Amino acid sequence: MRSIKLVSIITCLIFNCLSGSAQDINNNSNTKGPENGYLLAIGGGRVPDSILYKFIELAGGPESHLVIIPTASENPDTAIIRKEWTDKGFLHISILHTKDRDIANSKEFTEPLRNAKAVWFSGGRQWRLVDSYKNTKTEKLLWKVLDRGGVIGGSSAGATIQGSFLARGDTENNQIMAGDHQEGFGFIKNIAIDQHVIARNRHFDMIDILKEKPELLGLSIDEGTAILVNNNSIEVLGDSYVIVYDGSFWSREGSDLKNLPDKENLFYFLREGDKYDLNRRKIIVD
Repeated sequence: MRSIKLVSIITCLIFNCLSGSAQDINNNSNTKGPENGYLLAIGGGRVPDSILYKFIELAGGPESHLVIIPTASENPDTAIIRKEWTDKGFLHISILHTKDRDIANSKEFTEPLRNAKAVWFSGGRQWRLVDSYKNTKTEKLLWKVLDRGGVIGGSSAGATIQGSFLARGDTENNQIMAGDHQEGFGFIKNIAIDQHVIARNRHFDMIDILKEKPELLGLSIDEGTAILVNNNSIEVLGDSYVIVYDGSFWSREGSDLKNLPDKENLFYFLREGDKYDLNRRKIIVD
């Protein structure tokens, strides 16, 4: 009798260990937003006033300290950039731009991030942001902005850099989806974010990444459109659509009578007001 009980206990322990290991593996592939703060990722093009006002609101108003990082552009004109944001009403602006990682690690350069409530990444090529700031003190202090409830926003390259996988991160051209730079800042875990998707007919490009990295969630954002991320919840803002690549399909009119492609080629569209659960990878239906 004792031997039977002993076998049962050992079996349960082994099962629990295996279950725990499997759970850890699954957790490592979960898509997660930041625990604190907000992300605003815009798909490029003209930023609608509604999205801009949301960014200003999350920043705590135009009196808050805004840090702009235009390094994705090869030669950013900081005077023009500053004027653009003062015209939007911001009173306290710092612009951080360097291609020198030693400078990106310096106390003097990173000082503006220590009390900033809002950060904005301009467009360009996202790999330039990686070369300058990945694994530096600058990147660490960006996380601190989120930790204290601030907002990090960005358009085009400034949207893609927020993901963990760097879509279009190749230095040769922007048509290589999985290139020589594949790691973003990872404010959202286990995700690839693309931009300009409908305006440039990029609907099928994300599939190239997911063939190599099927564990990732793919989100492609059109111009004039944004995702607002708070913890694991996404809300779509703006004029156009966000395309979701999560291996499933969703439609307001259902899908029972639709002739759908294979799972690997599925995607669907979300519009303004739609919400999505990153962790469960499902649309939130009221």
